[in-house]
Amino acid sequence: MVKSAPSPTTSRKPSKVEALKERSNFLREPVATEILQDTTHFSEDAVQILKFHGSYQQDNRDNRVKGQEKDYQFMLRTKNPGGFVPPQLYLTLDQLADEYGNHTLRATTRQGFQLHGILKKNLKATLATIIKNMGTTLGACGDLNRNVMAPPAPFKNKPEYQYAWEYADNIAELLTPQTGAYYEIWLDGEMAISAEESPEVKAARQKNGTGTIFHDQEEPIYGTNYMPRKFKVSVTVPGDNSIDLYTQDLSLVVITNDKGELEGFNVFAGGGLGRTHNKEETFARLADSVCYVAKEDVYDIVKAIVATQRDYGDRTDRRHARLKYLIHDWGVDKFRSMVEKYFGKQLAPSKPLPEFKYKDFLGWNEQGDGNLFLGISIDNGRIKDEGDFQLKTALRKIVEEYNLPIRLTPHQNVILCDIEPGQKKAIQKILNSHGVVSDPGKIDPLVRYSMACPALPTCGLAITEAERAIPGILERIRALLDKVGLQNEEFVVRMTGCPNGCARPYMAELGFVGSAPESYQVWLGGTPDQTRLAMPYMERLNLNDLENQLEPIFVYFKQSRKPGEIFGDFCDRVGFDAIREFAAQYESQVVASPEITDDSDGLIETMADSTTAPITEESEGQEVAIVNTTTAPSRGRHRISLYDEVYNKVKETAKSQGKSMSQLVNEALIEFLKNL
Repeated sequence: MVKSAPSPTTSRKPSKVEALKERSNFLREPVATEILQDTTHFSEDAVQILKFHGSYQQDNRDNRVKGQEKDYQFMLRTKNPGGFVPPQLYLTLDQLADEYGNHTLRATTRQGFQLHGILKKNLKATLATIIKNMGTTLGACGDLNRNVMAPPAPFKNKPEYQYAWEYADNIAELLTPQTGAYYEIWLDGEMAISAEESPEVKAARQKNGTGTIFHDQEEPIYGTNYMPRKFKVSVTVPGDNSIDLYTQDLSLVVITNDKGELEGFNVFAGGGLGRTHNKEETFARLADSVCYVAKEDVYDIVKAIVATQRDYGDRTDRRHARLKYLIHDWGVDKFRSMVEKYFGKQLAPSKPLPEFKYKDFLGWNEQGDGNLFLGISIDNGRIKDEGDFQLKTALRKIVEEYNLPIRLTPHQNVILCDIEPGQKKAIQKILNSHGVVSDPGKIDPLVRYSMACPALPTCGLAITEAERAIPGILERIRALLDKVGLQNEEFVVRMTGCPNGCARPYMAELGFVGSAPESYQVWLGGTPDQTRLAMPYMERLNLNDLENQLEPIFVYFKQSRKPGEIFGDFCDRVGFDAIREFAAQYESQVVASPEITDDSDGLIETMADSTTAPITEESEGQEVAIVNTTTAPSRGRHRISLYDEVYNKVKETAKSQGKSMSQLVNEALIEFLKNL
């Protein structure tokens, strides 16, 4: 039996979740008992174990009524290594979304699907149906290896991609929980029909000799307590960063020889983005290059790194439990030395790699075997029917008629694979008739490269909106870029409702992280290729002040960028002190057009922290400011007009008090209206 070495945390009490895992009888209780109870929800203890089975208990905050029980519902997440979804499983999930869910499917940032809105009474039937149709949710959540990511492009003529998918599947298999609890609870003990386990993987799981496994236990790799926290793995090819490799606990990069034959893997470890507001000891971190291993040693290195984190990761403080903190505290050299002990021999240095680039594989592409694949952009991964936009119906028709497999992308998009050239015209016709845009050139790049997490109303951790807010935010950013003369500019925008960073905002050129109701941290300086961390620029931006705060940054970027310089690189190069200094001195130059004067009534219509509205009959031929009173994307912005002397006074007072003009005007009006 593996024994953890003494560490600074051994004198501290393990967290409550550690005790729950140990008492669970390998993930059986209290879920097995409580699923039989006629209740709307599980206990808090059961909820922690339920995560290992691929489900989160949530409540819809939109439906909360004071004095009544929460609107309990469940999110189910599938585990699909490399994002592969066979047609039978996709059609099953589509049907379950209508039968038991909220009529939508959501592609995740880890290449799985989520079903939302499942009631407890329907949870077992939903899970059983998924399992019987070539799917699984086991290990999609919880303190163990999550879905193993791999590049989604189905290139059949590029052997390195084939190796990435193969080893993503094998490592997912290697690290899958071995407990029988999953099938006992959801299929009453019946084992699902599945592919035969690889003898190589099975042998690798049982191989010991260096302390990586627990003998004679139901979980040879995980033991009774599983991992200290979630453990994320990816496999990719040189140059392809579609999977955000630097954000993973463990990433493998395929290394082939000149003949395209697999030789081994470069190994990266210690990435992770989750953090907590006002807790400086929590932070986002990029993975480090650790070593190179030959292909015959790949399973041993995976087990060695897993065992190091399993035995030395912090089990007392869940905020400090990810592998990134262990490597940060130890340093890469000490971590590598400990991994070598579990690995059983010295590690080799990493091989040279080309620069990593982000790829989304949208549009029609050659697959390399005579067939085609089609990447379809999906806003925030939400597959739905809404008005003339009938994406869910279109995908169902295509998969049904042509029996096409799908690969989900790490950017929440869908790739339809194995399309015969003769089927292209008919598939395109289905998409066109259902309002689905398949040409990536017709998508605003701000939308194409953006991501947001689900956030409100169902995520229990969400502080603010994200998925429902980002369409309106992107529209406002685009309008602002148009206003300052950056009409053709594009950059990566990501938004999350809390600091856990599920949509990876800390890698974006412009990231929004929920920090208070309707307010966000602003992060700047990432790259389009997701190879550099952004940094926090602003602790709390109220959405009312979005234009007021971003306009100076965009103007500075326009005036001071180097030829061809992108927004994230500019922010990283000039630094935040320079940006803040420019913003403090910046004054909007927007004035009324020459044809409009204040001769008749002394009115000057001007900017009030936002953009100007079109000249209309309602505005009496004058340019009118739009004050940002927006609190949700569904609400409109309102127009006001200020006399020039009032505007100047507001501007002067706002500056002296360190407030935005919108904030000052709103506070003054609230006080005035109270006295009416």
